Formats: sequence, structure tokens, C-alpha cells
Amino acid sequence: MTDPLLDALRSVLGAEHVLTSPEDLVPYSFDGTAALKQKPGAVVFPADTQQVAACVRLAREHGVAVVPRGSGTGLSGGSVPLKGCLVIALVRMDRILETDPRNLTLHAQCGVITKDIDDTAAVHGLFYPPDPGSMKISTIGGNVAENSGGLRGLKYGVTRDYVMGLRVVLPDGTITFLGNKCVKDVAGYSMKDLFIGSEGTLGIITEVLLKLLPRPKARRTMLALYSSMAQAADTVSAIIAAHIIPCTLEFLDRMTLRCVEDFAKVGLPTDAEALLLMETDGHPAAVEEEAARMMAIARECGATEVRLAADEAEAARLATARRSAFSALARMRPTTILEDVTVPRSELAKLVAFIAETARRHHLLVGTFGHMGDGNLHPTFLTDERDKDEMHRVELALSEIVDETLRLGGTITGEHGVGTAKKPFLGRQLDEGSRALLHAVKRSLDPAGLFNPGKIFDLG
Repeated sequence: MTDPLLDALRSVLGAEHVLTSPEDLVPYSFDGTAALKQKPGAVVFPADTQQVAACVRLAREHGVAVVPRGSGTGLSGGSVPLKGCLVIALVRMDRILETDPRNLTLHAQCGVITKDIDDTAAVHGLFYPPDPGSMKISTIGGNVAENSGGLRGLKYGVTRDYVMGLRVVLPDGTITFLGNKCVKDVAGYSMKDLFIGSEGTLGIITEVLLKLLPRPKARRTMLALYSSMAQAADTVSAIIAAHIIPCTLEFLDRMTLRCVEDFAKVGLPTDAEALLLMETDGHPAAVEEEAARMMAIARECGATEVRLAADEAEAARLATARRSAFSALARMRPTTILEDVTVPRSELAKLVAFIAETARRHHLLVGTFGHMGDGNLHPTFLTDERDKDEMHRVELALSEIVDETLRLGGTITGEHGVGTAKKPFLGRQLDEGSRALLHAVKRSLDPAGLFNPGKIFDLG
């Protein structure tokens, strides 16, 4: 990176907000994705939208690629830098600008931690439903850029369903606000939706306007244990067929269950083949009725044990145990590769069985957990990136899992994004016309190809 560019950045931001020394760049050379790392040319920390735009314009003038970054918790390599690029770290932009209970909205800078959004809403008796596993550390801007999901996705949807407006810095440095507080708005194209899930390839999201909901007045948490994954999948199908839409329907396989209990020590039985964590929320009377019906369905589908959390503290422990699945598995081997595939709910049991068989065939250690209610699975490879032969077998197994996912009518990623990790598989899912449309949008907004280049797809 040239001295004139660095001097200009220091002039805009102050020298203390521009990092260039090799040791300072190390923490920004990777994200939550295993085996992907690359030092950038520099890292800058703007404080507001105007400073972001100034950094973008300077990078463009010098022909330097830009990679936006939040907390770096992404799991597809979306914020891994390119050699010599400028990382724009947005963590200083961490203010909640407005909470508006009359319109059920909250306006925040992109660097606000996701859980802080919900905590702020709770003060007003409101609720921000999206809850990715990294919600205690991930930023809301990163959630929007990846269109993050979470445990409550079955009932409440994903991040896209709560974005009413965005302030975005475009690749030429233009600042625009897309959307508003109106519940209805069909004036022109829905441009804000173009940037949700765009992974920083089209613009940098600096502010978000979010929809909030009234906070549920009651919640019930249950767990059910099974001797087979098929029984757990049958329970999910039966619950949905009974016209019950739970807040949460999560599962852990035997390996994950054992790792979680060893890690969290919340008293989970470890001799089951599958555990289903179920939660319903809403009006107290409806919650009690739904909880009773869900427990009955679980028993009818062959659950060996069904348990109702005695109080909020136990419910919180169970939810925390599920959220700790990735951390618990990561203790097993030096490298943990958390994957993300989604199929229609009716195909879940088939894919879970295929993952287990594929792991056996390739002599790999794989724990599987995920959002069974919306068909989103997280097969987690426990491996060692220093073992080249084993990593090759991981690649073969993952390729087979992706092919089976697509054969079953699924998608290569339900919530982690494509980034660089899933880029080789995108062509298997999208037809030629879809890929051409992606390229056309990218070229239109970023003709120089400087915004997070090489992520999602390569421009020919």
C-alpha cells in the first residue's frame, strides 16, 4: 500500500485509527472460517458514514481493493482480506441512534452488537427476533451483509425480514439511504434488498433501520430425546402438520450432544442418538396449549424422554447449551470446519443419514446440529488443517454433501453466505442465466471490481 494513500487515510481518520504494522494486522487477517487467512495492506477504523465514504473514495483513487469487516465472526470467508487490500473495520460505529416504540423501529449504526439491539428493544417491551449463534459478538451490519439466520428463524424469519432501511456507501463513495419507516412502500425497485446478503460486494452498510415486534409474554422450552434421527425429523414434520409454528426446533446428534454436555455441563443425557430442543412463545394460554401438544407429538413419534424446562433459568441453560454446540465441538480437534446446508424439511432425515454415512466412508469425525425446523443443517468437520490427506478427504466429503443437498432440492448455504468457502459450489446451484444476472449487477455497481473482490463469484 502506497505512502500517499496511507497519509491521506491518516489525515481523514487520525493516525491512531490506521493500522499498518504486520503484528497489528494479524487479528484482521482471518474470520471465523477455518484455514483461510491473508494479511491486508492496512486496516482503518472510521467513526461515521462520512469517514467510510472518504476511505472508499481514497481507495478508489489509488486502485486499492476494499474489504468491509465487523466483528469477523463470519463462517464463509467473507471478510478475509486480499493481499494488499484496505480493510474498513466498522466496530467504532457502535451507537444506537433511535428507538421508536410508536413505529416499532430501531435505527442503529452498523457496528452495534446484535444482542444489544434486542436488549435495547426489551427496555420498551419490544423484541428483535433474529438470533444468530454469534449474537453476543457479531455486529448488526455484518448480520445484514450476510442475511444471518438463527435459532428463531422458523417462526420469525431471518435478518432480511426485519430490515426497513439501510444507509449504504457505494463503490464510488456515494452515500444513499434506502427504505424508510413505512410498513408499505412500493416506490421503484426494492433496492435495499439488493444489499441484504450481498456480503460487502456491492456497498458498505453503515446504518440499519430495523423492524421490532411486541415482546412475547410467555415462553415454554422443552427437550425430547430419540433413539434415531428419523424420529426427531418425524416429530418436526408432525408439529408443522399440526399447524403449530414453534419459536425454535433445534437438534443435536449424539456426538454433538456429548460434546455439549462435556463443555456446558447442564445435565443433558448423553446416550440418545438425537436431541430436539423445542420452544414456543406468545400469549400465555396459547403457549401452554402448544407446549402440551408438542410434547404429546414428540412422544407419539417415539421420543424416549420428553422434558419441560421447570423455569426460565433452566430454559436459558438449555438454549445456552445449544448455542455452545460449535464451541463444544471445536475443543475436539485443532481445526473445526462448520458447514451450512439447507434442504426442505421433508428431506432432513435423508440428508442427516447421508452426512453420517459420508463421514464413515471418508473416515472423518463429523458432528451435526442445526435448525431442524427450517431444514438448516450444520455438519461440523473436526479435523487438522496440517494433515493434508485428511483435509483432502474433508473436501471430498463436503463436495458429496453439497451434491446430495442440491439433489434433494436444497441450497449450498442457508445462513452463512457464500464468501470464498462456498464459491466453488455456487455454479452447481445457479443456472447460467442466474450467474449472468449476478455478474451484471456487480459490474453495474462496482465496475472497477474493488469491493470485496473474489467473494461469492469471480468476474470473468
